[in-house]
Amino acid sequence: MNNKMTVENDNIEILMNKINTADAIVIGGGSGLSSAAGYNHYHSKEIIEKKFKEFEKKYGFSSLFDAYYHLYSTNEEKWGFFSQYIKFMHEANPGQPYLDLYEILKNKPYFILTTNVDMQFSKVFPEDRICLFQGDFSYFQCSQPCHDAIYKNKDIIYKMDENLMETKVAADLIPRCPKCSRIMIPWVRDYEFLEGSYWKDSVERYQNFLREYLENKENKIVLFLELGVGNMTPSIIQLPFWKMTASYKNTFYVSVNHKKTSAPEHLQGRAMAISDDIANVLSNLRIKVQGK
Repeated sequence: MNNKMTVENDNIEILMNKINTADAIVIGGGSGLSSAAGYNHYHSKEIIEKKFKEFEKKYGFSSLFDAYYHLYSTNEEKWGFFSQYIKFMHEANPGQPYLDLYEILKNKPYFILTTNVDMQFSKVFPEDRICLFQGDFSYFQCSQPCHDAIYKNKDIIYKMDENLMETKVAADLIPRCPKCSRIMIPWVRDYEFLEGSYWKDSVERYQNFLREYLENKENKIVLFLELGVGNMTPSIIQLPFWKMTASYKNTFYVSVNHKKTSAPEHLQGRAMAISDDIANVLSNLRIKVQGK
């Protein structure tokens, strides 16, 4: 066995021990987790070429997010892609890393904070265990927004799909706000993003979970497990995880990322970084959990 394999196995054993001994686990889920599941929204051209051939041929998109943020000439063109992209996410099977993570966590108190918006967490985990901090493509909101409500969009998306004309939808099928008649938009982080009651309730559940296990007299052990978090929005998951680990003595921080990652030096032995394929790490952890 080579040294790299030994180090990886040792890290997984350490992480398994941290999971077993933790009274609660806080998951920070980033885009790398969906990439490990086969849904790379940021960088993969393969999905565009396989699932969105007409759009790739017409616009030359390099990735799903390149297509989503493209400045289309008309709303009919924009919603032509939006309808297909959101339909793709509705129909995408839960990725194996998400299923493995569920098996690892299901018998432990846990909460998930995620910046992912691709519905994967919501397909596997209970709604009351997730804070969708950046929103979720399965909802629409008013583009104003003129009121505090978000709307499930599956029926609207499928109606647009059924009436797709090459890469466009008819103007009368573009979703409009039931209150003010402005065009709706996906409920994902942007300058118009609605931090309404649904969002605030999920943030409050997350904060209550942290208070329950961090601010207690029994010195509960809390594991902060960061999965596939990049550097685009460090203030949401990574920096708060570091701060809470530094502030509470009965905590431990683990980062798992396929890119080279490192544990913050100031945490002094209370943090670990695993630079490995997330799918591989979670698969091995699930096998260990189920092999008890």
